[in-house]
Amino acid sequence: MKLALFDLDNTLLDGDSDYLWGEHLVAQGVVDGDWYRSENLRYYHAYEAGQLDIREFLAFALRPLAENRRAQLEAWRSDFIESQIMPRIATEALRLVDRHRDAGETPVIVTATNRFVTEPIAQLFGIDHLLATEAEMRDGEFTGEVAGTPCFREGKLIRLQQWLGGNIGVLESAHFYSDSRNDLPLLEAVGHPVAVNPDPALAGIARERGWPMLSLRAEVAEQKPGG
Repeated sequence: MKLALFDLDNTLLDGDSDYLWGEHLVAQGVVDGDWYRSENLRYYHAYEAGQLDIREFLAFALRPLAENRRAQLEAWRSDFIESQIMPRIATEALRLVDRHRDAGETPVIVTATNRFVTEPIAQLFGIDHLLATEAEMRDGEFTGEVAGTPCFREGKLIRLQQWLGGNIGVLESAHFYSDSRNDLPLLEAVGHPVAVNPDPALAGIARERGWPMLSLRAEVAEQKPGG
């Protein structure tokens, strides 16, 4: 099996789905607007700086899933996908996935954002295999807890190894596309790392190591953190 691995946020997607979902909840009046927006931004900046405490963040991010019924969450998500996500998918990102698929490679999204938010986004790319942070469920509703290893930093590599059943030799021929210094464990584990719209730290590492760099941007007036 040949793999083409893709980070999602700020890589295939021109924006951060976790952050944007939080802003969508604020806009819907689901959460305490001022406090939630401030915390959402604080965690986003910690992520950018490579200093995010993933367990602390997930306690924050998964709480609205636990506080609302699944049917209502899905209604909010449907509007979120249409209004916030679809405009942020660049044509070139879709073409990149298709090129790997046409080359006989299996595309896989590997993202720290939880499955509830990202599963319909993966479907927009026609990608069947999604490794994401799993939100625990009980009796069809979310508990607010994490199930298993968060798909973040070294956790991405752990989750991928579990998915491969230990067949990590396939990583030698795999591509992995990412924008973030947080993905260095997986970028260093594959034979073909590619920096996409890289943050300053990753851009510097990519230049030092001779990794290819790629820009994927959608034509959208983006809702940026702090703006």
